[in-house]
Amino acid sequence: MSMPTVLAIDDDRSVLHLIDKAFAKTPISVLSTSSVEEGFEFIKQSPDVVLLDIRMPEQSGLEIARKFQALDPKLPVIFVTACDNSETAIEAMKLGAYDYLLKPIDVPKLRDSVDRALKIRRLMHVPVKMSGRDSPDGDALEAPSDHIVGHSPQMQEVFKAIGRVAPQNVTVLILGESGTGKELVARAIYHHSPRYEKPFLAVNCAAIPETLLESELFGHEKGSFTSAHQRRIGKFEQCSGGTIFLDEVGDMSALVQSKVLRVLQEQAFERVGGSETVQTDVRVITATNRDLPQLVSAGQFREDLYYRLNGFTIKVPPLRERGDDIALLLEHSLRRFSAELGKDVHAMSPDAMELLLRYPWPGNVRELEAVVRQSLLQSTGPVVLQEFLPESIRYSNSATGRIHPGQLGSSDLEPLVSQCLREGSHEIYAQAMERMERYVLTRILRHTNGNQSWAAKLLGITRASLRRKLHTLKISVESAISLKSSDEHEPEVNSV
Repeated sequence: MSMPTVLAIDDDRSVLHLIDKAFAKTPISVLSTSSVEEGFEFIKQSPDVVLLDIRMPEQSGLEIARKFQALDPKLPVIFVTACDNSETAIEAMKLGAYDYLLKPIDVPKLRDSVDRALKIRRLMHVPVKMSGRDSPDGDALEAPSDHIVGHSPQMQEVFKAIGRVAPQNVTVLILGESGTGKELVARAIYHHSPRYEKPFLAVNCAAIPETLLESELFGHEKGSFTSAHQRRIGKFEQCSGGTIFLDEVGDMSALVQSKVLRVLQEQAFERVGGSETVQTDVRVITATNRDLPQLVSAGQFREDLYYRLNGFTIKVPPLRERGDDIALLLEHSLRRFSAELGKDVHAMSPDAMELLLRYPWPGNVRELEAVVRQSLLQSTGPVVLQEFLPESIRYSNSATGRIHPGQLGSSDLEPLVSQCLREGSHEIYAQAMERMERYVLTRILRHTNGNQSWAAKLLGITRASLRRKLHTLKISVESAISLKSSDEHEPEVNSV
């Protein structure tokens, strides 16, 4: 996979130097120039993100952005401006620019904006392929693509549903457990739709605090709340003409639900703190792992919004119900990660494969990919042996998927108590309770794929209480949902 590239165009060489320095120790290549003409030459190299000064001496940044967008409609352009109320920058955002940053540049904000733009670039640019047992996927190792892998009747129905609804301009509701690949299904719909040349933006409604989600989706006016130092363009405005994917839609607050309903009804909304009606044209695809009818009955989700979102439903089956697809996915992931990690591993040993096929996969495809990747990192030969599999697989009960007593891995209390007794500790109870609490929190967060609202509900505590516990125990949500040790990075999920 080639290194992502950022093109920086600014007539201030000190800004270019700062941008070069900001990404010097990252896996991001930077092309920089103070010449608009040279910038157009660099565009031919297909950069992934452009950082563009709003006031260039040769021509306006807005005009340059228009020309860039004509050459590559999916190219994220991030404007850099010294003016904190630049209407030109706002207009550029409406025309498809991804973001704008104020000078002097805040390096952490710069990196964050570029990282998000790169992700969006990938979601829009990398196609989603649907592969069955007889579909050769060797090209997946040569060209960038994400795969929905499946031969089972259940997945064939998913493929058919994507084909039926993709050309239609209707809302789609994707249902399924965490880790089943709902975002891939949403992207497949987008890639096969008439809106493919327009933007695709994804928003995880559960990952953004309730107080910020409204601004993220609809934008805000300067001064509308304490930290609103400038006007912000929201995703519905930024994505006009394209497709927006709202993941974990069941976690939206009542206020956000009402505004989303209005967008679906009228294709119009107001920014937070504003009175101007903003028109948009977006196709909405949503997904959830929650029971929306149950939430409607409990008064936690608007019934009229549920019917609006449910224009067409696609149910993504859990991995445990997909039969031979498990072996198919194991083979696909083994090939993919072997190439990605530079490992010469060709197969799973029979006993390792037997354990993997019997495992119930509560984390679905996301867990399967993490297990294969971790096993490859442990492997020392051309075959993945049983001993290289994670403890969660080796010590699982094949009938229930539960871990045997006394074999809780990092949460096993017996070795801890024995060690404390040998050391003469006088805090055994506190240490044991901390170990138990750490295990329970990380296990539940893994089950909910990091959805803290759902985790708090399962635990029977408030979301604020959960956050305090995570802070006290220094547990990060990212590490909690990973099967790997804390010094390894979770792989991006790109097959299902």
